[in-house]
Amino acid sequence: MIPRRLLASWAAQTRALLKWLCLTAPLAAVIGSACAMFLWGLDRATQARFDHPDLLYALPLAGIAIVWIYGRFGGRADGGNNLIVDQIHEPGAGVPLRMAPLILVTTIITHLFGGSAGREGTAVQLGGSLASGFTRWARLSPADTRLVLMAGVAAGFGAVFGTPIAGAVFALEVLSLGQVRYEALLPCLIAALVGDWTCHAWGIAHTSYAIADGDAGFHLQGLLLAKVTLAAVIFGLGGLAFSEASHGATALLRRVCPQPLLRPVLGGLLLIAFVHILGTRDYLGLGVWSADPGGVTLPGLFKGAPYHPLSWLWKALFTITTLATGFKGGEVTPLFFIGAALGHALAGILDAPTDLLAGLGFVGLFAAAANTPLACTLMGIELFGATHTPYIAVACFVAYTFSGHSGIYLSQRIGVPKVPLAPSLPAGGTLRQAREASPAPAPLTLRRQIRIVLKRRLRRRN
Repeated sequence: MIPRRLLASWAAQTRALLKWLCLTAPLAAVIGSACAMFLWGLDRATQARFDHPDLLYALPLAGIAIVWIYGRFGGRADGGNNLIVDQIHEPGAGVPLRMAPLILVTTIITHLFGGSAGREGTAVQLGGSLASGFTRWARLSPADTRLVLMAGVAAGFGAVFGTPIAGAVFALEVLSLGQVRYEALLPCLIAALVGDWTCHAWGIAHTSYAIADGDAGFHLQGLLLAKVTLAAVIFGLGGLAFSEASHGATALLRRVCPQPLLRPVLGGLLLIAFVHILGTRDYLGLGVWSADPGGVTLPGLFKGAPYHPLSWLWKALFTITTLATGFKGGEVTPLFFIGAALGHALAGILDAPTDLLAGLGFVGLFAAAANTPLACTLMGIELFGATHTPYIAVACFVAYTFSGHSGIYLSQRIGVPKVPLAPSLPAGGTLRQAREASPAPAPLTLRRQIRIVLKRRLRRRN
């Protein structure tokens, strides 16, 4: 005889499963279709740029159009990913539905004319805005609204990268440092799986990456593990540097050039100048494929072909210039490129397998910049296979630890701090507040404490 309490529990769980299937599966199918259309448009825009190289010289004008469109029609939609994170934490007016078409069109414009940006920001904003519109239409409660918004993020992320498990965990993990929102596990998993399946059903194929099995496997090699750990520290510092440079460049440009319509002109002219100075267009666009067979590409970084050792720096410079001056897109695919290029360069220095270090940099730098080590570990497993799981986990976890309280999403809350925080920072504060707060005093060592006590006693005697 089954106890009645177990029957009641199973009935409640079944109702919850059916509820989230009915709520998130149709929504995720719409988001997956939108992501498929976006990826298709992105490929057509990239091919058009290759076919018509002179489009690059119209990049400043394209930037003016993007900034004008957002200034005229964007409103709160210009908040981007940070607006979605804020709305999940504290549901309010919601995410404007117009964010979806605006970010889709302007990201494609950015890539058509040569801006160096990614696609994750577009996918997350597509998912978040469509999910927010659905919650208003369905008149869901604030609690359900929060979970559906997270499911929308999971669907968009999983669909655009072809990594549904990582997409589900990303939506749970990206909201707060050191905390995972398990209450949204079921809706996020359903949404990510359905979104990814729908995107594939439209015939969209994702780029494949490969790391040779070699002798790594699950039989850890002590020397290789030490090299991976050292590389992970560098990936963490690289993620910190990218985040701080991005925010710093944005703030500097707003002070130096207060007119929003002039910033993309400056950014476009700088990118054109960089292309002529370096003599290459390899760092424009996504960097996933190139019209030049010998160009630097993201998949090519996994191979042993020699590339410029500073490719990671050039890609970072192009991306920061693009996004800081008002062009639209995401940071994640450029971070993949930067991390893989940095790993490729470190492989020669550390005498480690090139494909392994490139793959670890691919996910490790993203883990550091987005503060999502669990999602990035799962992404590495989904993209590269489970053979290298120990090294992937070390790369993501160590990089996350060394990236500090910084990141590309300043609306992230600090759930469990990595190091002691400034006393002025409120509990559950954001990364934005942490960047503005004064640093916390260093903890006193035992020797220092003894000296302070002895000095106090001497003063009392005197």
